[in-house]
Amino acid sequence: MGRKTQVAIIAIVVLLLGGAVAAYAYDGAQKDTIADGVTVAGVDLSGMNSEEATQALTNQVLAPQRKPVTVTFRKQKFRLPAKQLKIRANVQQAVDQALEESRSGSLPTRVFREITGGEVQATVPVKVSYSQKAVNQFVKKVADGIVQEPVDASVAAGPDSLSVVKSKNGYKLRDNLLTEQLNKLLDSGQGTRTLVAKVNVTKPSVTTAEVAEKYPTYLTLDRSTYTLTLWKNLNKVKSYTVAVGQQGLETPAGTYSIQDKQVDPVWTVPNSAWAGDMAGEVVPGGTAENPLKARWMGIFDGAGIHGTDDTGSLGSAASHGCVRIAIPDVIDLYDRVDVGTPIYIG
Repeated sequence: MGRKTQVAIIAIVVLLLGGAVAAYAYDGAQKDTIADGVTVAGVDLSGMNSEEATQALTNQVLAPQRKPVTVTFRKQKFRLPAKQLKIRANVQQAVDQALEESRSGSLPTRVFREITGGEVQATVPVKVSYSQKAVNQFVKKVADGIVQEPVDASVAAGPDSLSVVKSKNGYKLRDNLLTEQLNKLLDSGQGTRTLVAKVNVTKPSVTTAEVAEKYPTYLTLDRSTYTLTLWKNLNKVKSYTVAVGQQGLETPAGTYSIQDKQVDPVWTVPNSAWAGDMAGEVVPGGTAENPLKARWMGIFDGAGIHGTDDTGSLGSAASHGCVRIAIPDVIDLYDRVDVGTPIYIG
């Protein structure tokens, strides 16, 4: 082998060794740099060192998780502070894994990739941890704040009026769904921090449209005007002039119902001072001595609606607590009401 050949070989070896040393040195300089194409939790960390990557992930992944979560339902708002959730994220571990992914492949492969602008196709997740107990407690708080029992439609009665109190739907939080939504939001850290609560709707037993069917017949008594009014399907049908209890023996105010109905009722005289010598006696129905004429509709504790032949007392406070009404009127009314018909006395 000639000297020139030897020199050439040595030169090539030196060049190769120099290139290897240079490549090794270059590769070593890149060991704390994340390769192009590496993402962590959707954040592109290409070309960043460990400190830069940690800061980027803290800003883009952890910082949003530190914002409160809000759940709304109509005009209500429920707030879950991040402090209660005790949110943690393995940011540093994810950065270390990103650096490890960047070092994948042999030295020549890495150097060639860097020189030619190649990428490492790697996606690294960030594991977020939080207090599930805090989530569950928050969901219960929302559930308790939203829950509403259904309210049946009803009737608000006055001495000479009836009005419908509208029904209301009931609401119950779909708590399992809200728990799933919160967990998904906290696990991903993505999306809006405001959720709209979903509920199951419970219908009332009696809706506003059905309330008239529930009260096909209603009676109201205005003691100040001595007027008994008959209502059908919440519409005023007929009014009757009556007598009510005198002072000290007033017809009882309140809401009652027709307890019983009788034709030509027997009168059991009350053991009261006003009854005199007749106290405790039983007077047969349909007799002249019996003041309960023609029909009886019991209301409360011995008080009721009955016919009277003392028509001069009508339009006054003259009875011993009962509601007196003219005989033709009591017969007319008797056939229009059933046992259980409500009566409001005001």
